Amino acid sequence: MNWLNEVKWDKNGLVPVIAQEFGSKDVLMFAWMNREALQKTADLGEAVYFSRSRKRLWHKGEESGHTQKVHEMRLDCDNDVILLLVTQLGHDPGIACHTGRHSCFFSVYRDGAWHATEPVLKDPATIYPKKAP
Repeated sequence: MNWLNEVKWDKNGLVPVIAQEFGSKDVLMFAWMNREALQKTADLGEAVYFSRSRKRLWHKGEESGHTQKVHEMRLDCDNDVILLLVTQLGHDPGIACHTGRHSCFFSVYRDGAWHATEPVLKDPATIYPKKAP
């Protein structure tokens, strides 16, 4: 059986993916993959996701340079969630979030509100310069 057929894809042909840092075990981000993205990730050894907003494959770091080297791909017990163990490259410490932070999970709920608890490591405007019209 083809290993891709073992994944339980949703009605849109997608599977949720969690990227976790290989060394620290920090949860860096959540994204989606389709079959092509998962196959490319396996082939390249770098994370390739499916962007629902862009409606296309998205090689992590294609704009920012902050790529993810994949050490392991794991499938959960229900075969419907992928866990990637990655090293975040392109900046030290690694930046996985488009806000310029290490992790996309930087807000903590406390006292009835969300509070940012992680610093911005690099200004997003310098990571994603606006394109000229």
